[in-house]
Amino acid sequence: MPDASFYRAFEDRHRGSRDLIKSRLRAYLPFVTPLLTLYGEGAVLDMGCGRGEWLELMGEAGFAAHGVDLDAGMLAACQGLGLSVEQGDALEALRKLPRASQIVVSGFHIAEHVPFAVLQEMVMEALRVLKPAGLLILETPNAENLVVGSSSFYLDPTHQRPLPPLLLSFLTEYTGFLRNKIVRLQESPELAAGKTPVSLLQVLTGVSPDYAVVAQKEAAAKKLKSFDAPFDRQYGLTLEALAMRYEASLRAEIIRELKPKRRKPTAKAASDAQDVPKK
Repeated sequence: MPDASFYRAFEDRHRGSRDLIKSRLRAYLPFVTPLLTLYGEGAVLDMGCGRGEWLELMGEAGFAAHGVDLDAGMLAACQGLGLSVEQGDALEALRKLPRASQIVVSGFHIAEHVPFAVLQEMVMEALRVLKPAGLLILETPNAENLVVGSSSFYLDPTHQRPLPPLLLSFLTEYTGFLRNKIVRLQESPELAAGKTPVSLLQVLTGVSPDYAVVAQKEAAAKKLKSFDAPFDRQYGLTLEALAMRYEASLRAEIIRELKPKRRKPTAKAASDAQDVPKK
């Protein structure tokens, strides 16, 4: 970007406030907090750290978090909060780290900004630098949401192409991570509760607009057990689930319309019925 402050202003307008993003990132705490029990302390590298919401949250939770970003305007926000950051390329930062030196490697809305070959190397390097049971977290816009995939994704001029959840999930599996979880995020709580009929508009807009793949490095079974609960949960709303709910609502409405309606007797009909002599 020719204007160094453009992207920070763009994020402030379209991504949401720092407080909002920080509150959303708490969804990952059930995945990462067992690492503190396992290791007592641990280093976190956040690739494309932006305004530092995740760094701040990790610091509050007891992790030693460090961020890297190319954007000087973003880093100014982090430095103003006293966060540990550096200006540079995320992949280069990963390459410099020793093997098995981190317990978390994260990247929130960075995967869609880089060529796929670079993303592949990022995932490989993350596997190398993570300790056993360490976690890679990659969050990105969810193209399963039809409005995100066809429109809002392209609002950001630095986005390259959407990454379907199954592609990012397979990438971590292929690279050698032991397990992964697709975590769909930011859907409407009312819609997720599933207590009301689904409209066509909600099918188009209601799928979780973001998702993450959380991938875990191999470790002894005893070390992995404390992570089972978050990996076993189901998260968010899929297009298939919303479409099925919409079809069920539509089918029920059609059946109601086709069902013969009982007519209420008119006053004259009721009077005539009373005049009929009983046998």
